[in-house]
Amino acid sequence: MATQAQQPPHLQLAELTAAQFIDIWKHFDADGNGYIEGKELENFFRELETARRGAGVDPTHAAFKEKMREFMAKFDKNADGRIEMSELAQLLPTEENFLLCFREFVGSSAQFMTAWRRYDSDRSGYIESNELKGFLSDLLKKANRDYDDKKLNEYTKTILRMFDLNGDGKLGLSEMARLLPVQENFLLKFEGIRLTVKEFDSLFTYYDKDGNGYIDEQELDALLKDLCDKNKMDVGSTGLSGYKKSIMALSDGGKLYRTELEIVLCRDSSL
Repeated sequence: MATQAQQPPHLQLAELTAAQFIDIWKHFDADGNGYIEGKELENFFRELETARRGAGVDPTHAAFKEKMREFMAKFDKNADGRIEMSELAQLLPTEENFLLCFREFVGSSAQFMTAWRRYDSDRSGYIESNELKGFLSDLLKKANRDYDDKKLNEYTKTILRMFDLNGDGKLGLSEMARLLPVQENFLLKFEGIRLTVKEFDSLFTYYDKDGNGYIDEQELDALLKDLCDKNKMDVGSTGLSGYKKSIMALSDGGKLYRTELEIVLCRDSSL
């Protein structure tokens, strides 16, 4: 028997709070991969049409399928046949839309990595709740959004609830990067090849040719090329250049130290 928790959240077309938006997203992105796709997408659209019409709809009906095609043509901005969070945020009016606000401030992975370096002030490899609150405060100021302490606390809790996958009250780099548009999230490209600490140490030592404890942009270029070739990742020179630029945004004056690269490439970082 279905429990209350399994029921879809009510799709209101009035203003949504951040928490309501998260409820809707988490329900329909059932596998947590950052997209609503396949059966998830059909379920979402059926609920959306029911909310709009105030009555049930038949997903097997030709008119339903045609409306769904029209919907995707309008909202699936990158035409990949699925909906990502930024696309959904534009569909559902969200009170003080912090997701779109985030993208005004940090639109590319390189900008994201620069922001990460600024707010991970203790270089722990995590942004903890107090650091996250500072990040969101600056974000809202840059976007000229009015907010008070109550709203700031709500956004902080909402971000943690959505992206703190292991529930430790802080966000790792890969968790925080889920705020980025999917096509900008270069970390997703490396998910399948995240290294163990031992593998990472061997790799870093190999490319740190002069043994000075950091690698430069040229050494990073060689490391990424070999890593992509070894794992048969077809990224092309443009993609590789973008990854390199994003990772180098973590560097200290062009010097990329072991700890910075470890939080990008290592799945069981000791940080």
